[in-house]
Amino acid sequence: VQLQASGGRLVQAGGSLRLSCAASGRTFNNYGMGWFRQAPGKEREFVAGISWSGAISYYANSVKGRFTISRDNAKNTVYLQMNSLKPEDTAVYYCAARPRSAGSGSYYFTPSKYDYWGQGTQVTVSS
Repeated sequence: VQLQASGGRLVQAGGSLRLSCAASGRTFNNYGMGWFRQAPGKEREFVAGISWSGAISYYANSVKGRFTISRDNAKNTVYLQMNSLKPEDTAVYYCAARPRSAGSGSYYFTPSKYDYWGQGTQVTVSS
């Protein structure tokens, strides 16, 4: 599956952004989806994940209550709504896909459990 992330830009602290990730090439609802981010000099970290149906979502503690992941299987798109942005949210954000048969729960938190990755979109939060 091919993934194309978009929506990143420069925003002031306290602002909001919505990232989108459009999928193509395979049946979208066969895949759980995740958002990860990587800041300069840091490892890629889990941000949010959502099951193939959208019924179950997962969040990193650092974004819980501020970010919301959702998906529209009819549009083959997953979203990340980011509110109350902080400078420490500055990073390149990546979307990723993993087969729905590949397990649930903590498997969503691990980059190596994802088979497909988008190219990333830059989010910069100014103070």
